[in-house]
Order: sequence, then C-alpha cells, then structure tokens
Amino acid sequence: MKQARAWQRMLSGRRLDLLDPTPFDIEIEDIAHGLAFVARWNGQTRGDYPYSVAEHSLLVEEIFGRMQPEAPVRWRLAALLHDAPEYVIGDMISPVKAAVGPSYGELDKRLASAIHIRFGLPAAVPDRIKKAIKRADSLSAWLEATQIAGFDATEANRFFGRPRPELIEGLEIRLRPPVEVRAAYTARHAALMARL
Repeated sequence: MKQARAWQRMLSGRRLDLLDPTPFDIEIEDIAHGLAFVARWNGQTRGDYPYSVAEHSLLVEEIFGRMQPEAPVRWRLAALLHDAPEYVIGDMISPVKAAVGPSYGELDKRLASAIHIRFGLPAAVPDRIKKAIKRADSLSAWLEATQIAGFDATEANRFFGRPRPELIEGLEIRLRPPVEVRAAYTARHAALMARL
C-alpha cells in the first residue's frame, strides 16, 4: 500500500514534512504568509477582512509583554510564535480540537518544536512561560470576542476570564489586508531576533 504524502511545498521552496518536521525546512516568511491567511473564529468576525492568526499572534505578544515586562526577549519571541504551527495545520476552534483528540496536539507539538529550534528557542518552552503565554492568549481571545466576534463582556468573562484593565487598556482589534499583517508579523519577528 502506498504511503500518503505527508509533506507540503512551501512558497519558499521548502518541503515541510508535517509528520517529521525539521528546523531546516522552517522559514519565517512561510509562517507569516500562512498565518496572515488563516482566519480565527472560523472567519465568524465582523469586518471586511478576516481576523488572522498572524494579527492575533502580534496581539498576544504585546499582551505578554505587558504581563511580563522583565521577561527575556526569547519569551516574547515564543509568545509571537505560540500559534506558528497553524501556518500549515490551520486554526481550529477549541471544541473541534477536543473532538479531534490528542493527534492534533501531537502534530502541533512536533511542528512547534521544530519552529522553536529554528529560531533559537528551546524545543519545549518552560511550563511557567507556557502558562503566561496562555493567559495572554486568553486575554486576546476576550478582546477578540467582545470587539469582533459578537460576545458581550459577561459571556466573554465566562469563557476567557475577566481581564485586568491595565493589561488591555488601549488595545483595539485591527483588521488589515493579509499583505499588511504578513509584513507586520515578519517585521516584529525580525525586531525580536535582532535583540536575542
């Protein structure tokens, strides 16, 4: 029986093996491009453009910086890259991830490890940092839910927790064309890499 193809050709020309990814096949331009075209909330958001995973990742990194102002730059980079595997496996809302089961998590974990190593991070982010990034991710989800996904604050508080006002003050969800989001993501990555 012929084995199913498990690789994808990226725009950079790389062939990324989804089941056995290596850092050598990871390029930030591919990640930024893919994430700029992946819609969060299954595309069920207000506005003329989808709210992309790239835009979400920029917001999570900003919130993480507010939560952890003294954190080393590498952990801000980890926050920016927290959903990077979705550039090839897409974004699934939490109920779908739960229905798919542990296989999605394993695929995500292998891709994340290769991405981390490619950009000088440890394959596995320490649990305390992972939890802080997850908290920033939840705060981002609260903002997204209330600003563009049709939730009221009470409902968002129930699902994502009530945010501390100082962590979200002045943050506004921006919907931009993918080309702009891709450029912003790539630029932020370059800025963080230059500070490592």
